[in-house]
Amino acid sequence: MAAVSMKALLESGVHFGHRTNKWDPRMKPYIFTERNGIHIIDLQQTVKLLNHAFTVVRDTVANGGTVLFVGTKRQAQETVKEEAIRAGMPYVTERWLGGMLTNWSTIHQRILELDRLEKMRETGEINRLTKKEGLLIEREINRLLTRLEGVRNMKRLPDLLFLVDIGREVAAVREANLLKVPIVALVDTNCNPQNIDYVIPSNDDAIRAIKLLVARMADAVLEGKAMRKEEEPVEETPAVAAEKTADAKPSKARKSKRVVEAADVDEVGEGDLLGESTLAKLSVARKPEEKSEVAAAQPEAKETPEVVATPPEVKDEAGAAEVSAPAE
Repeated sequence: MAAVSMKALLESGVHFGHRTNKWDPRMKPYIFTERNGIHIIDLQQTVKLLNHAFTVVRDTVANGGTVLFVGTKRQAQETVKEEAIRAGMPYVTERWLGGMLTNWSTIHQRILELDRLEKMRETGEINRLTKKEGLLIEREINRLLTRLEGVRNMKRLPDLLFLVDIGREVAAVREANLLKVPIVALVDTNCNPQNIDYVIPSNDDAIRAIKLLVARMADAVLEGKAMRKEEEPVEETPAVAAEKTADAKPSKARKSKRVVEAADVDEVGEGDLLGESTLAKLSVARKPEEKSEVAAAQPEAKETPEVVATPPEVKDEAGAAEVSAPAE
């Protein structure tokens, strides 16, 4: 997208700073001159640093990063919200909640609670409660929406912060510095630029100036998203997938061939591995075992007693003789 011209910056009043008695001496490198008791910002440095910040934001988004837009002052609330929604990025336009970054796990739990309460209202479950309980839930939903509406789709910590007035967003700057999250910010002549990674010296009070610069950052986000889509891999067509599977089949055939070749290799005998003395001992030990196995294999001859069958007539005569014999 086209860069912001010097004329557009002048027309928007980006070059107007604060009164000279309210300046921060650490902003001296970015001040061009003083006129009628007001510091004039060097717009040449503003253009240069704005382009550098544009590149940083674009590359961050192109690499899959997230930029959190923050502007809680009255002049910036509406602009920050509109441009963040246009860019599809999270934003904070109400009071910065303490621990928004350093205690993100708790903030995320509150977002989940907001989703749960809204689901209760959509399903009509809230109507089954008493009137007082339903009213309390409605108030809680409105309170959470006011504070967390802009970050409810943010799943993790942002990769970059964009601030409109660092003099007002002291808590956000402190938390970002603790977590080493880079900061891009509009810095006026009454602010300390030392804790900001990418300074954009400009007027942070004029609505037109805020609109111009915030829109520029939103354009950087959109350009980064376009670059990300171009770098995404193209899905494979069925024809390409079939070619890949066809190329993979010969490798399986080669593997099976190797298995067959390995099976055809002759087995190694004991004679190739053991010495003569060891083989002699093994043969001596095996001979008794072989004899016992042969003996066990032969069927044992069963000895059957010879039974002499006496004819029935002889048996009867003998019994009769025993009966007729007189008793002495």
